[in-house]
Amino acid sequence: MELQQEDLEKFYADSFKGLREGEVVNGKVLQIRQDGIIVDIGTKCEGFIPAAEFSTEERNSLKPGENIEVFVISTGNLEDFVRLSKERATRIKTWEVLEEAYQKGMEIEGKIVGKVKGGMTVEISDVKAFLPGSHVDLKSIRDTDHLLGQVCRFRVIKLNSKRSNVIVSRRIILEEEREKLREKTLTLIKEGAAVSGIVKNLTDYGAFIDLGGVDGLLHISDMSWGRISHPGELFSIGDDIDVIVLKFDPDAQRVTLGYKQKKPDPWTGAEDKYPPGEKITGKIINTVDYGIFIELEEGLEGLIHVTELDWLEKIKKPSKYFSIGDTVEAVVLNVNGTEKRTSLSIKRLKPNPWEIIKQKYSEGQKISGIVKNFTDFGAFISLEEGVDALLHISDMSWTKHVKHPADILKKGQNIEVVVLNIDVEKEKMSVGLKELAPDPWMEEIANKYKLGDHVKVKIIKIAGFGLFVELEDGVEGLIYSPDAQQTLDSNLEESFKIGGELTARIIKVDTSERKIGLSMIETTEV
Repeated sequence: MELQQEDLEKFYADSFKGLREGEVVNGKVLQIRQDGIIVDIGTKCEGFIPAAEFSTEERNSLKPGENIEVFVISTGNLEDFVRLSKERATRIKTWEVLEEAYQKGMEIEGKIVGKVKGGMTVEISDVKAFLPGSHVDLKSIRDTDHLLGQVCRFRVIKLNSKRSNVIVSRRIILEEEREKLREKTLTLIKEGAAVSGIVKNLTDYGAFIDLGGVDGLLHISDMSWGRISHPGELFSIGDDIDVIVLKFDPDAQRVTLGYKQKKPDPWTGAEDKYPPGEKITGKIINTVDYGIFIELEEGLEGLIHVTELDWLEKIKKPSKYFSIGDTVEAVVLNVNGTEKRTSLSIKRLKPNPWEIIKQKYSEGQKISGIVKNFTDFGAFISLEEGVDALLHISDMSWTKHVKHPADILKKGQNIEVVVLNIDVEKEKMSVGLKELAPDPWMEEIANKYKLGDHVKVKIIKIAGFGLFVELEDGVEGLIYSPDAQQTLDSNLEESFKIGGELTARIIKVDTSERKIGLSMIETTEV
């Protein structure tokens, strides 16, 4: 009986010869069962791994004969199997890899699987590592959702196997890559070179382009030959674009880029392409008080001055008649390629009505018109052709001092006037009302009123320097203040009233100045 027991112990010891608990050994999958996996580990006894250590996907991918690394938990008899663990074997191997990576500064791969306070969680085989927020990217980013599920390369920056504490950095890897790329990019950059880059950031004044480890500035003025108000109109962050190196300072590593320079300047040859008189069609890109800007082609625009919008109507606010985006026809007046200016006109697409007026009317001709509106200095008379002529207040009466056009005219009134002047260039026409009758100052008044004559007058205005009075036939005269006060002790406003009648003596008749001076004799009515 004792011999049998010794034989059994010897047989048991031989069965596990060379196998120690706590070590990792290579095995071969023999059988895949519902409760676990049977593994050949090179001993007389086979090993067993519980099914719980495998996911459904892992179980389905396993095949008999496949090699597998396992951890020996115990050589004790478990239904004639050695107790094995795949998870613990993987974990030990992972820690060995982490130790080597940490000591030698090697890169490792891991999968970003979650977000935690202060950073993210990285899965390296079965080991969970911490990725601090400051080590996620080259610069701090708020939204890290796009990184979840990504497999990335990391550098181990802290390791404590006893506490299962692993801290990794993605930023260090990116910095090293960027430095290598920067060195390569700097050898390729030179003024005039065409390079590719990615839009990294947008500002009001331009865009920063990542050329590969080196950032270049694409100023808004170098984005388009046309006008843009913000870089966002052309580019978005992340866009791949081709640019031209305009300037490069190797010492400061400062790169100035251009985008519009990929195309020729549209102003080159514009004078030949758009000669005076050429009809064009363009889109309105801006409206201002002094006119509207038209885009003839990308980067080439012209101004239609407010005075070139219409022959007849004086437009003060172009934005009331035109909108940005409207398409209009115009004619070229002038192109200055040096100053990059183009003058256009809409009104010159039609005949100049003032030329027609010049041909139809002549100075001294009697014409009819409608009183359109008043100003302090006169009235505008509308003619059939849509042209307005000015009837100045001084041309309304030979003898009366007209204070306001409304004193003798009404809006909408049809009146006859005489053409005084037509200025086609200035688009002005003046007419007279008093010229319909002869100038009474030339003969009639000079013959009728003599020095020393006594006349009855009516006060029409009181001023500090005298009394304005009306003689017969509407002729006006002035009684100077000393003459009006020579027999009075009070001032004029207290002694006289508008409408009062006086008898005065004529002391001056000036036909060239159209003035009559009087001296007061007596007051017949105050």
